[in-house]
Amino acid sequence: MKIIVVGAGFVGLTHAAVSSEYGHDVWACDVDPDRLAAFRSARREAIERYVNEPGLADVIADKIGRSLHFVDDLRDVIDGTDAIFLCLPTPSGANGSADLSFYFDALGTIAPLLAQRRDPRRVVIINKSTVPVGTARRLEGFLREHGVRNFGIASNPEFLPEGEAVARSRHPDRVVVGADRQEDFESIRRLYSQFHNHVRIQYIETTPETAEAIKYVSNTLLLTYISFWNGVGARLAETFPNVHMEDLKRGVTSDQRISTWGSYVSNGAGGSCFGKDIQSLVHQLGSAGQNTDLLEAVYHINEYQKVYLIERARQEAGYDFSGKTVALLGLAFKKKTNDVRDSSSLSVAQGLLEAGARALHAYDPLAMVEASQALDPTRNPLFARIRYHESAGEALCGSDCLFISTDWEEFRGLSGSIERHLAPPALIMDGRRMIPDYQDLLQKGFRYLAVGSPFLQGNEITNRT
Repeated sequence: MKIIVVGAGFVGLTHAAVSSEYGHDVWACDVDPDRLAAFRSARREAIERYVNEPGLADVIADKIGRSLHFVDDLRDVIDGTDAIFLCLPTPSGANGSADLSFYFDALGTIAPLLAQRRDPRRVVIINKSTVPVGTARRLEGFLREHGVRNFGIASNPEFLPEGEAVARSRHPDRVVVGADRQEDFESIRRLYSQFHNHVRIQYIETTPETAEAIKYVSNTLLLTYISFWNGVGARLAETFPNVHMEDLKRGVTSDQRISTWGSYVSNGAGGSCFGKDIQSLVHQLGSAGQNTDLLEAVYHINEYQKVYLIERARQEAGYDFSGKTVALLGLAFKKKTNDVRDSSSLSVAQGLLEAGARALHAYDPLAMVEASQALDPTRNPLFARIRYHESAGEALCGSDCLFISTDWEEFRGLSGSIERHLAPPALIMDGRRMIPDYQDLLQKGFRYLAVGSPFLQGNEITNRT
């Protein structure tokens, strides 16, 4: 089938690339000429400057010019198209609502082309963007107003975790399709023939509104798990002696009714979806007169979690950040990505500087450029105190204390570097519980403060897990 993918960001690029592996003729369209030039080059380093996903550059390099094409104008490719996927950003507006300006700007370009196409075949316009419930209806009305004929609308939300997007596109746990007409369901089944009737994949056909709601409820429930464990499980282990976080987690999740997902406590969840989607859902339900207390609590717990270790360091360790140099390890919102959108590390950086830190020594294996753009000193003069380093050891050198904010595996083996570059009783703030041999550091006089654990003084040996 011939597919157009509008928007070549994380979702659109991954969807276009993997779809091209399954025999479809895929045309990905974007308005950024530099991004398109990078993708057309098929060079890994150029592609990964924009979207850094394991395996994605390899797929693009293999399929470019064969079944995968990149364009900035759809006029010459609109005819003969079977489906158009909309993969456009829907950021949070000032009041938490989803900002659909990018979405409808793109539609304003596409609709006249669809109205003027010479090919009379039916085309399905499919939302992969996360959009408020009812947006598919707005899309339908918009296209009719522009004189588009013989089209269907559908919602097909994406559920791609960053760092695993290619693997999960090839082997999803579910495919959700919302449409009104049987012929549109049949068309999308052909698009997803490798997943339809698959023994291990839930292929769900429903209404467009239900499909839109499924995405919001899924992301909100995942953030609820995270906020529950951070706001309840971690607090218990931080507050009461001899409550061991890892044992607590194993004991609770041994109940098959309770998910293990989200039980890994941390200094908060980031990324492009969770915060944005729960704010949008609060706005949608609140505008309809529904109570949103639970959703608002989940959101605020997660936002507080991003910086609460700084406050714990002040209150429990009596630590004064004034004039200190802090090594900040991890800038991406999670490992295996260069995405810093809504990253906890951005909040940590600002919080440490506002607490009086003289300088931050920052390091991340992938996200240095992206973080330096997000922490632009022209937006906040405090960010001029941040220095970016090429390794964790280099960031530790000359620092007074350490804050670990992202769960990169390389940070698990930091004890040697900590001993070489930091002097006891330096404080280690572990936002991801990444130091398995913290006891050795305590013996040497370091102080340790981790999510889900009480503050531990140097030379204080415990049997905590």
